[in-house]
Amino acid sequence: MLHVNHINAFYGKIQALWDISLNVHEAEVVALVGANGAGKTTLVNTISGLLRPTSGLIEFLGKRVDDLKSHSIVELGMSHIPEGRMLFPNMSVRENLEMGAYTKRVWKNKHKTLEQVYDLFPVLRARQRQLARTLSGGEQQMVAMGRGLMSNPKLCIIDEPSCGLAPIIVQEMFGIIGSLRSQGIAIFLIEQNVQQTLEIANRAYVLENGRLILEGNSQDLIQEEMIKKAYLGL
Repeated sequence: MLHVNHINAFYGKIQALWDISLNVHEAEVVALVGANGAGKTTLVNTISGLLRPTSGLIEFLGKRVDDLKSHSIVELGMSHIPEGRMLFPNMSVRENLEMGAYTKRVWKNKHKTLEQVYDLFPVLRARQRQLARTLSGGEQQMVAMGRGLMSNPKLCIIDEPSCGLAPIIVQEMFGIIGSLRSQGIAIFLIEQNVQQTLEIANRAYVLENGRLILEGNSQDLIQEEMIKKAYLGL
């Protein structure tokens, strides 16, 4: 579904990504883990068209996308749920959600999709007229997730969904991610919560200083000594 092949990326004269290759297949959860500053958000911004790689290629559903604008990539079926939620604070919950359905492919069915999002996040139905800035952190994350799902994606890139949330809300978010996989949506999950991420993911990549240093089955990676010491505190 997603094929990233030997990409390099720079911020100005500073190289941020070094020869990155990875794959995400249909209906699987693939995790990208690493410390702050490892380059995780840079990588997903490059995949979703917010940043251009200087070399290498990115393919989605067999089509090269590293030369496309972000909205064109969304139209193909990729959704990027960004770190920090990035909501429109003075718009209502419903208006924020509808902003996720702006492409031609999904606009005509937005009301049906909106009901599906409300079924997934019932609290948003009750809060649909409320301004986004008045919501709790967990509710804002639900809006961000729902907005990403409004484009009916085949692949969701979810960047740090647990950031700043209470443990009980984190558990709920991971449960939602599992349910999306059961619906056939592929997930590329970027997280610092390594333990829970590896427990839910099928496979994982470990990024350090802009380079992939480990990859493999998630359950195998949990047993890696480097993972235990660096990320699990064992």
